[in-house]
Amino acid sequence: MASDSAVTDTGLPQLEPGVFTATASIVIDAPREVVWQVLMDWKSRNQCLTDASKRPLPEAQQSPRVGDYLYIYPVHIPPSFDSPRLLPASSTFQMITVLDIQNCRCSWVSVEYPKWLLRTERWQVLVEVDEGDGRKKTRYETKEVFNGPLAYVVSAVVGDGIKKGFVAMAEGLKKRSEEVSLDM
Repeated sequence: MASDSAVTDTGLPQLEPGVFTATASIVIDAPREVVWQVLMDWKSRNQCLTDASKRPLPEAQQSPRVGDYLYIYPVHIPPSFDSPRLLPASSTFQMITVLDIQNCRCSWVSVEYPKWLLRTERWQVLVEVDEGDGRKKTRYETKEVFNGPLAYVVSAVVGDGIKKGFVAMAEGLKKRSEEVSLDM
């Protein structure tokens, strides 16, 4: 788990090393508040809050809190809008561990497998940046660390696809946030 006391210059906490890590970083030409709003719009990205049995919570309970379960389906590895051809679409089941609205940081850990078999920890952070042009911009940083014996299999089978997915997520967040910012 992350040590929140050791925050790096990217805004991400210092994470324990893992079997493999996926990361992405991108500067977005939009204020941090706008990017956070887009990042937290989980419904538009097929993410929903559920109970421990993966049953979706009612619409009135879809505002995330620490301890909530997050079900993400479908997960396209590698990133694509096409339907899977050979295997069924994959999913991921997470528990929210940090939701720091004031500092625009969130984190979750995997709960689909026993921790001894597969442990993942993902962080997403938004940091205000000044590129000298006077406009508010935001740097999106994300990192997920995979540990446990199953992490070796995940790395070998879909590791490159996961890494491409992180980059695609960052690019999609940039595109959508900049569109929303222009509409304001």
